[in-house]
Amino acid sequence: QVELVESGGGLVQAGGSLRLSCAASAIIFSTSDMAWFRQAPGKQRELVARISFIGSVNYADSVKDRFTISRDNVKNTVYLQMNSLKPEDTAVYYCYGNSRTRRADYWGQGTQVTVSS
Repeated sequence: QVELVESGGGLVQAGGSLRLSCAASAIIFSTSDMAWFRQAPGKQRELVARISFIGSVNYADSVKDRFTISRDNVKNTVYLQMNSLKPEDTAVYYCYGNSRTRRADYWGQGTQVTVSS
């Protein structure tokens, strides 16, 4: 069974930092494009950052220069380093994986990030 398990969310003051981690099943990780999405109350889920299986990255304009996505193909883990956090970054953050070999999408259960002003 393929799993994505997020960790690292929490409560932080504006201007602070958090690092999210997503541990993925080894069977899919190395050939999967990975991403972080977020969903704030009353809003649609939106893409935050994406990293391809070969390491190419993309960011939403709202998080460029503040967030960094990375992956460790030995630990089968993708990270989201979030700096200079703002109250508008408050959301549930979801890990996402798109397996190129299985042609399937996977989602984690989500982790809450709350930024207080």
